[in-house]
Amino acid sequence: MAKGPVLIEIEDSDAVPQVADAPPVPDGPVAVPQGAAMQSAARIAGRKPSRLSQLFWSLLGAILTAVLSMAAWDFVNGWIVRAPILGWVFAGLMGAFVLVLLVVALRELAALRRLARIDGLRHAASDALERDDLAAARAVTDRLDSMYAARPETQWGRTRLAELRGDQMDAAGLLALAEVELITPLDQAAEREVEAAARQVATVTALVPLALADVVAALTANLRMIRRIAEVYGGRGGVVGSWRLTRAVMTHLVATGAVAVGDDMLEPILGGSILGKLSRRFGEGLVNGALTARVGVAAMEVCRPLAYDPQNRPRARRLVKQALGGLFQTQRQENRD
Repeated sequence: MAKGPVLIEIEDSDAVPQVADAPPVPDGPVAVPQGAAMQSAARIAGRKPSRLSQLFWSLLGAILTAVLSMAAWDFVNGWIVRAPILGWVFAGLMGAFVLVLLVVALRELAALRRLARIDGLRHAASDALERDDLAAARAVTDRLDSMYAARPETQWGRTRLAELRGDQMDAAGLLALAEVELITPLDQAAEREVEAAARQVATVTALVPLALADVVAALTANLRMIRRIAEVYGGRGGVVGSWRLTRAVMTHLVATGAVAVGDDMLEPILGGSILGKLSRRFGEGLVNGALTARVGVAAMEVCRPLAYDPQNRPRARRLVKQALGGLFQTQRQENRD
């Protein structure tokens, strides 16, 4: 029996298979990024607690408040008995702490009142437009002027509004003038906040590979974005107000399915279906940034004192292109190098 390699000679050279003639290897299914971080953040923020959980946390908060209050009372009284001077110092500190808590509570109530004021303005303006009530539109305009009177950046717009409002003969014209002179500059500031948040979420998702880090970053950035948008329009919501506003925005997005995004959302930046050809982390970053832009548009609609005209409503695709176009160009240049 022969040992060693076996050589098979083929006389016909045309029968030798060529590598170039081999069929291409079929591409496997490409997982298109779906923005898992933003979808998780939206579900977390928009989740409505059950009545049982609300009752549980309410009772737990009441019990802890009572226990801590009695413990502090016993602590201060004990020190007053043992060392009166030190005890009264502790009593003063406790009183100052309670006073600070009251101030914080009052600020939260004022923040909720400001948000309710903006909501009331939006409803009043819509009602004036529906009834074509010029007197009601003038009342809305006066309330807008009063709300922004303390902001220097609105001085020019309020002056223009005061000069031109007498020429408007119907509710639609007067409210349109108020929107152009007072609200449009605020819209531009709010859009800048949306673009900054979208860039931040996209960058963190693309560069930070740690598990859950992108979810935390997306949730934090969106909370801060919604809070700043409310401040731009005059809401300045506190912690409770900002969280309630965030829940309202996220609940609306989840209910309408707006937290799902595909190639059509990023086509202005990427073109075609190139999204599936990108690196997974970079693709997830772009999708999360696009979803953040959608959250920002929804927050602008909620926080705006005048409802958008359907034709003038900001488009998330435009904000995505302005916010993330530079990121994509940078990534593409790095891939070429």
